[in-house]
Amino acid sequence: MPGLFISFEGTEGCGKSTQVRALAARLEQAGHRVFQTREPGGTPLGESIRNLLQHDAAGEGMNPETELLLFAASRAEHTRGAIEPALERGEIVLCDRFLDSTTVYQGVARQLDPLSVAAINTFAVGETLPDLTLLIDIDAATGLDRARAASEREDRMERETLRFFEAVRQGYLALAAAEPERFVVIDGTRPSGAVEQSVWQAVEARLR
Repeated sequence: MPGLFISFEGTEGCGKSTQVRALAARLEQAGHRVFQTREPGGTPLGESIRNLLQHDAAGEGMNPETELLLFAASRAEHTRGAIEPALERGEIVLCDRFLDSTTVYQGVARQLDPLSVAAINTFAVGETLPDLTLLIDIDAATGLDRARAASEREDRMERETLRFFEAVRQGYLALAAAEPERFVVIDGTRPSGAVEQSVWQAVEARLR
């Protein structure tokens, strides 16, 4: 596909959503066509699944296996209905979370079988994988404090324990170490402008 697929990952409160918007603006100013999206969500069906996963009372207490499959269902629709068409149009896709979130949140923190998680991820996305994944790294306690302070309505995931998010962070760092050709780890504890500059440097290197 002629486009470029960039995903942003990180634990709650790391600031990745802010960085997605900043990068989109910078790329557009440079003349690139950008498709900005998020997971779960990105399509009407995906947004309905997002609400079920995050806010709907029916989602409270769901089994980890159910959670995994709902994320995968949203991702399958998103990949085929939104991401692949944008890449085929030659656009730069910026996605706030993708399959690595499931690998870490459900596979590591929920302790589901990693081979099953990988197989379900592969089934959901086919051959569509990010060309570059930017991991905004921040310690779990700081991130959780930020997320809860910024949230008007705390979602189901934000109510998890600090131990859960510490497992998420370590899972991300392990993934980044295993796939250094795809991941760039960025220190998210710095001021937003400094983080934005590091993001731009990583993306600019891929564009060249």
